[in-house]
Order: sequence, then structure tokens, then C-alpha cells
Amino acid sequence: MLDDALIKECADPSLKPAIVEQFVAAAGSDDPLAVTVKSGGRLILVPKAASAEEAMAIVRQYAGQAVVRVGLTQFPAGVGVKEPADLKPDLVDPCQNLRKGTAMFAKVLRIIAKWYGNPKSKDVFPQIFEDAVYAWKTGEFEGVSVFQAEDPGGALGNQKEPQADKSEADTVNAGAPLQTEAESLDEKKIGTAGIRVDLSRIGGQP
Repeated sequence: MLDDALIKECADPSLKPAIVEQFVAAAGSDDPLAVTVKSGGRLILVPKAASAEEAMAIVRQYAGQAVVRVGLTQFPAGVGVKEPADLKPDLVDPCQNLRKGTAMFAKVLRIIAKWYGNPKSKDVFPQIFEDAVYAWKTGEFEGVSVFQAEDPGGALGNQKEPQADKSEADTVNAGAPLQTEAESLDEKKIGTAGIRVDLSRIGGQP
């Protein structure tokens, strides 16, 4: 779980805090020093960094030769950097990593929302979010390299928070039993009325 103060202070303001949490849970890491290295789709085992210096040494070692992800958001190290020496230690700073990562993820969301035709319905957002997480992990969406692509701009106004889903589900669940109770009451009434009629007939026979 991300600290609320960290999200408030460091995350991209265009993303709702709940979306930031979902993004880091789905695509990021709990460890601000986490470095993941992949080459040709295969994971390369690297030593676990115990300090920012160690983490950066691993990043610089593999940057340019493999896909290197770093920090809380598993930010793609090397994006927009020409030389490994240009990679800055702020990649492993929790606040800076969250700032860069969420800003980049917001761009990816805008790219995908545009591909969907910028739908206004909140119901479409979970699908856009899912595609954005996949694009974040692979670096591509529909043949477009999302990290290098231009930001289409615009606001992300249709963010559907997880809490909204929950409250809607609760409302539906709360409503459902009432309906079935009403139905069963009606059935009972119908049943008892039917029995009464039958009994009166039997009682009326000589």
C-alpha cells in the first residue's frame, strides 16, 4: 500500500489517488530500490539492491542493452536518455519515481483513451486502465511505442475508482434481497389464499 501523503505530494495530479494505487499494485513494486531487467522477453536475475547506489549501478549496467524497470512504478529507465551515465539517482527516490511514473502512465492512459475515441462513459475506464497496464508492462499498444509516443493531451475525466464499484455492488445487493422478499411474500399470500379457498370448499361439502 502506498502512503496517502506520498501520493498527494508526488503523484501526477491528473490521476485520482485510487487510480495511482491501482497502477502501482498492478504494474509497480513495493520496493523503491527494485530493479527488473528483461532481455528478449526473459527475466535476468540481478542482485537485490540494498542502497540507491547499488540500484543505480545495476540500472547503468544494463541500460541500453536490456529493458530495465526501476522503483515503485517500475519506471522504464533509459526513456529519453542517450547515455547510461545520464541516468539520475532520482529514479530510485520514491517521490521522484512516483512523479515520473504516474506522469508517464497518465500519458499512456491518454494514448489509449484516444485510441478508444475518448469515451465519456466511466464504464469504459476499467478496460482503458487494463490496456494501459499491459502497455506499461510491454512498452507497446497497437504497434505504438507508448513511452516514446507523443502525449495527445487532454484531461482524464472518466476515471472510475474502485470504491465506486464497491458502493454500486452494495446498492445492488441491498436491493436484491428486498425484491426477493417482496416476491416471496406475494407467493405466501397467494399460497395461503389458495389453501383457504380449498379448505372452505372441503368444509362446505356435506
